[in-house]
Amino acid sequence: MLRTSSRSGRVPVLRRWLAALAASVLAVGLLAAPARADGLTPVAMTLTSADPADNIPHAQNGDVKAFAEIGNTVFVGGSFTSVKAAGAGSWTARNYLFAYDRTTGALKTDFAPALNGAVHALAVNAAGKLIVGGAFNTVNGVSRKNLVALEPTTGDTVGSWVGRSDGGLVRRTIVHNGKLYIAGAFHWVNGTEHSLLARLDAGTGAIDPTFQIDASVARASSELVWGLAVSPQGDTLVAVGNFTKVNGQPRNQVVMVDLTGTPSVANWSTQRYVAPCYDWSFPFYARDVDFSDDGSYFVIIADGGRGTGAYCDAIARWETSARGSSLDATWVNYTGTDSVTSVEVADNVVYVGGHFRWLNNANGDDAAGAGAINRYGLGALDPINGLPVVWNPGRGGAPAGTTTWGAIVWELWRGSNGILAGFDSDGLGNEYHGRLGLFPLSGGRTIPAVNAPTAGSGYLYLGAGDGSTTKVPFNGSTLGTPVTSAQPSLTAAGASFSVGNKLYWAKTVSGAPSGSYLEVSMFTGGSIGAPWVSSGYNDWFNAASMSGAFYLDGRMYYTKAGTNKLFYRYLEPDGYILGCTEFSLPSVGLNWANVRGMAWVNGKIVYGSTDGALRSVPFDEQAVDGAAAVVVAPASAGVNWSNKTLFFATS
Repeated sequence: MLRTSSRSGRVPVLRRWLAALAASVLAVGLLAAPARADGLTPVAMTLTSADPADNIPHAQNGDVKAFAEIGNTVFVGGSFTSVKAAGAGSWTARNYLFAYDRTTGALKTDFAPALNGAVHALAVNAAGKLIVGGAFNTVNGVSRKNLVALEPTTGDTVGSWVGRSDGGLVRRTIVHNGKLYIAGAFHWVNGTEHSLLARLDAGTGAIDPTFQIDASVARASSELVWGLAVSPQGDTLVAVGNFTKVNGQPRNQVVMVDLTGTPSVANWSTQRYVAPCYDWSFPFYARDVDFSDDGSYFVIIADGGRGTGAYCDAIARWETSARGSSLDATWVNYTGTDSVTSVEVADNVVYVGGHFRWLNNANGDDAAGAGAINRYGLGALDPINGLPVVWNPGRGGAPAGTTTWGAIVWELWRGSNGILAGFDSDGLGNEYHGRLGLFPLSGGRTIPAVNAPTAGSGYLYLGAGDGSTTKVPFNGSTLGTPVTSAQPSLTAAGASFSVGNKLYWAKTVSGAPSGSYLEVSMFTGGSIGAPWVSSGYNDWFNAASMSGAFYLDGRMYYTKAGTNKLFYRYLEPDGYILGCTEFSLPSVGLNWANVRGMAWVNGKIVYGSTDGALRSVPFDEQAVDGAAAVVVAPASAGVNWSNKTLFFATS
């Protein structure tokens, strides 16, 4: 099996410090609804263990920037100069590149190439040769500028492989379908002009003259491409870094390249990386990018601090099929002015690493704002809304005498048995891990995809005072005979909604910071179980202010009495995390201020009103046209539908 690192290298940036390139290169409130991707529904996520593997080697100093696999051997590149196996008593000299056995963790002593500069990128070609990029100019005593192919067992140079850079730096290497894509801070490759990006034959190192995509004109400081990703289908490339032009077209920090036929700059651009962040310290801030496993979207991460209209210190999802100018992300997760430096999208999970302390922190500025979730340098996000799931290993655990905290997680990379992390400190998961670690798939878990009930018929449940509900059969248009039943767990309840086999409901609680919070109960067989979410969880959000609510596709939609808007926040069922930002959807012809209770049933919002009637209106998650609303049951039908506590279920 050949596995290659899709990205390698990040900028060592301490928040509020002057950003510095490698020495070899340099001499919150209410928002309009973001773009909604078609068919964006919950997916099952396969999550690694948050407990790092114990048999992974350590690097003593410097940092780890890149990984690759060939068979059972893992290759590790960076700026370190000595390494040791887990549990070993002494260090072994290894400058910038070493290999170990994936199963045992033992160092591969026969693999000992000699490089005179740091390794930033690793890849593997179809012949099983290790392709190395970085900031070196000699390998095994022979001139090889920043790019070389090595024998994987001995580290000997593959003499017939002709790829060369002009100096500068090779920051990224990706092998796809026999082609090697490279990116960095160079202007010549194999004696031909290529500015920051190039494509070679992965087997021979020969330049591909059909790929002439040249990035240039730095925002400030030196121009370079910092992050690079190629879609699994091989038809799209996205690059990020310090540039403002690509083939003469304006592309600020991010460019998409169409690889079908002769490569060309795609009709894709955004203004979200144009404005400065903390411009006194960050010449550029788009740091890394990765595609999903199916290629339908990619994620860009950034550092930079804060800037008006800019995705600074943020994680953002973008749809691969979108085209046009001034595009916005599908979702954005802000850290609250802490740096994000690496991303890996794998197994329907968005893994991120960096110098952050919180996620879901758009309301914070160098502190935890309302809704902030503690995540110390590492996090895993749901791909449909960007909220954190329950995975929180942290970057702590460095023992006395080692480096307790570094500015950057250089690389997160999906190997054959988990997520490998490369960084610049000595703690991971509250344990000692020198500069690298593995979060294994073994011991992980699958987070199931859960959503609102999708059946076309079932039951509407309506609050009937503390400790009881009225259950009404409903097929989407016609109501059956109501039956009242005891629900002793449902007390002091407000707006409610079902997600999978659970019921969420707002509860008014004296003494809570906001006066209320969201409870969660099991809901099976028509019975509401004892709630387990209590004071201290999401109590920053005034759930009692909602006059109706329902969940659909990663969002909690809701109304407020007296306010004519349909609002939503993101909601993550794995951990019951609520998004820190409030959005509203476009709507005409429907007075949301009069809504009392809502549910989503088979493509429609079914809602009660202050006049006691029950109505429905089609809902496409983009906008609502009240002209299409119909009365399901008038107030005279015997049930008063003016009640915040209204939800739909299939049992």
